[in-house]
Amino acid sequence: MFAPAPFLLKDASVSRVMTQVCLALVPGIAAYAWLVGPAILVQLAIASLAALVAEAAMLKVRGKPLALFLSDGSALVTAWLIALTFPPLAPWWLVVTGTVFAIVVAKHLYGGLGQNPFNPAMVAFAVCIVSFPALMSQWPSVGLQVPLREQLDIILGLAPRLDALTGATPLDALKTALKLDESSVDVAHLLANQDIFGNFAGRGWEWVAAGYLVGGLWLWQRKVISWHVPVAFAAALAAISGALWVYNPAHFASPLFHLFSGGAMLGAFFIATDPVSGSTTPRGKLIFGAGAGLLAYLIRVFGGYPDGVAFAVLLMNLCVPLIDLLTQPRIFGMKDKP
Repeated sequence: MFAPAPFLLKDASVSRVMTQVCLALVPGIAAYAWLVGPAILVQLAIASLAALVAEAAMLKVRGKPLALFLSDGSALVTAWLIALTFPPLAPWWLVVTGTVFAIVVAKHLYGGLGQNPFNPAMVAFAVCIVSFPALMSQWPSVGLQVPLREQLDIILGLAPRLDALTGATPLDALKTALKLDESSVDVAHLLANQDIFGNFAGRGWEWVAAGYLVGGLWLWQRKVISWHVPVAFAAALAAISGALWVYNPAHFASPLFHLFSGGAMLGAFFIATDPVSGSTTPRGKLIFGAGAGLLAYLIRVFGGYPDGVAFAVLLMNLCVPLIDLLTQPRIFGMKDKP
C-alpha cells in the first residue's frame, strides 16, 4: 500500500528552518561568550531588536502582514550573523547601522525574503568594514577579564574605548607580520606566540570555530543544509592553503590554521549555504562553495582585508545566475541535446 499524495510530508516551513539555524549557532555562541566575554550576548540582543524594528517598518511600508513575516525568523538569523561577524565591543550604533542596512537595503529593497540576490548579513559586514575600518578591526584579546558592566559601558559609549582591551585578530597579526618583513619572518615562529595563536589557529577562536562546526554538522544531519557547499568551501580552502604551505611553509600557514581561523567555519555552514542568494543546483552548489573558499583565501593572504569570507560570498552571489544556468540537471525522460 502506498501513502496517498502529497508525498512531501516533512515540515520545511521558513520559521522551522530559521529556528534550527539559530539553535545550530548556539555552540559557537556559547564558546564565544565563555572565551571572549558576555558582550557578544549584548550585541546579539541589540542586533535582534534592530532587525525586528527595521523588518516591521519595511513590512508596514510595503503593506505586508506583520505577524506572518516577523515570526518567520529570517530577520533574527540575519541579525545573529551580523552580531557574530562584528567585533563584540563595537559601539551599539555600528551594529544597528549594519543590521538596518541589511534588512532595509539588502533584503526589502530587492523584494523581501526570497528575492535578495546578495546575502544581507555579508552586505552589512562589507559596507561597515569599508566605511568604518578602524572600529571593525577592534577585537578583544581572548581571556581578557573585563566585567560585564565595563563591556556595556564601552558598547553604549558611556566609557572611552581602551586600546588595551583590543588587539589584532590572528589572521591580521599573521598577515601584518609577514608583510613587514617577508624575507626573514617564519610562520612557525609566529604561530608559537601563545598570546595570539593557540594550538593550531587563533587562541580561543579555534574553539569558537569548532562550535560552528558542530552546529553546522547538526544542520546537515537534520537535512536543513546539504553537504555540497560546506564540503566544497572547506576543500577549496584546504587545497589552496595546503598547496602553498607545502611550497613555502615559512611564508604560508597550514590548512588547519585557515580552516579554524576567522569566519571559515561560520561562512562554510551558515553563510555560503544561504538558499536564497546561493546556487540551487547540486553541481552549482559545489562550484559556488569552491569559488567562495578559493576567493576567501586569496583575499586573506593577498588582499587588503585579514578575512575574506564576506567579500568571497558576495562575489560568488554575483555569479549565481550564470552558475545555475550552466548546471541545470537533465530533465527526467529527456535526452541531452546533441
